[in-house]
Amino acid sequence: MSNYVATIDLGTNTFHLLIAKIQPNRDFQLIYRERIPVMIGQGSINQGFITPEAEGRAIAALTQFKSKLTFYQVPLEQVRCTATSAFRNAKNGQELANKITQTTEITVDIITGEQEAEYIYYGVRQAIPLSDENSLIMDIGGGSVEFILCNQDQVFWKQSFEIGAQRLLDRFNIQDPITEDNTGTLLNYFAKNLTPLATAINQYHPVTLIGASGTFDTLSEIYQHRSNTVVEESAPELPLTPEAFQQMLRDFSRMNRDQRLAIPGMIEMRVDMIVPASWLIHFVLETYQIHHIRVSSYALKEGLMTQLAKRFS
Repeated sequence: MSNYVATIDLGTNTFHLLIAKIQPNRDFQLIYRERIPVMIGQGSINQGFITPEAEGRAIAALTQFKSKLTFYQVPLEQVRCTATSAFRNAKNGQELANKITQTTEITVDIITGEQEAEYIYYGVRQAIPLSDENSLIMDIGGGSVEFILCNQDQVFWKQSFEIGAQRLLDRFNIQDPITEDNTGTLLNYFAKNLTPLATAINQYHPVTLIGASGTFDTLSEIYQHRSNTVVEESAPELPLTPEAFQQMLRDFSRMNRDQRLAIPGMIEMRVDMIVPASWLIHFVLETYQIHHIRVSSYALKEGLMTQLAKRFS
C-alpha cells in the first residue's frame, strides 16, 4: 500500500486536487494542491443540465489531475473524487461522471448535500480548534450552500440548500452595480428559503459564524490587503472581522464589475458571485445576530482527506 492518498472535489465553480502523505498518527501532510476554475454550472445550472462546453472543461481538468496522480504515484484505489451540487442536480450529471471515469479511470462519487455538509465539518474541525460554544459553519458554493450547527465534539444539525452564488446570479436579474430592488429580492428569497435554518438557530444559538472555502477565502484575501496582514499560504485559519466584511459589502454594492475586479485580492472567477454571496452572509449575520466571524481555509476536500488518512494509516 502506498503512503500517498488524494482527494478531488468537483465543485460547481472550481475543481480541487489535494495529494497528501499519510502520517503514522492517522494524520496527513499535504504535499500538492491544485485548483482549476471549471465553472461547470455557468449558464445552465438552474436548467438542470451541464453544457457540452462545461463537460469539455471538466474532462480536461480531470485529465490534468490524473497526470499529477501518476507523477506522485498515488494508486487510484487511494483517490476519493466527489462531485456536488451541479452534478447531483443535472440530468446529465451521472453521464458526465461516467465519461470522466472512462477517460481517466478516476471514479466519481456524486454525494448528497448531507454528506457534503458532514465532510465540511470534518475539514473545518481539522483547521480550527472549535470550543464548547456552538458555531454555525457556512460554505457558499456555486450551486449549494451548506450550514452546520456544531461544536468541537458533535454536529447538532446540518443541511444543504440549493441557493449557491451561481444559482443566485442566474435566477435573479442582478444589476451591476446591484440595486436596492435586487437586494430586497435577495433578502426576501433568503428569508423564505432558509426557514429550517432559522428554526435550528433558535434551538442551538450559535455565537460564531465560521466561513469555509471560496467566497470567504476571497473576503479574507481582500481584508489582508487592506489591513496589511500577512498570513502564511498554508495557514488553516484566515483573518476577517465583521466590521471589515460590512465595509466590503458596501463597496461591492456600489461598484461595477471592473471596479470590483480592481480591488486587491479579488479574483476574476469570484467578481460577480461575490455580490449575492456577500448579501447572503450579511443576511445570516444580521438576522441571527451573530457577532463573530472566523474563516477556515479547510473545507470539503480536507474533510475527505481526514477520512482517507484514518482509512489508510
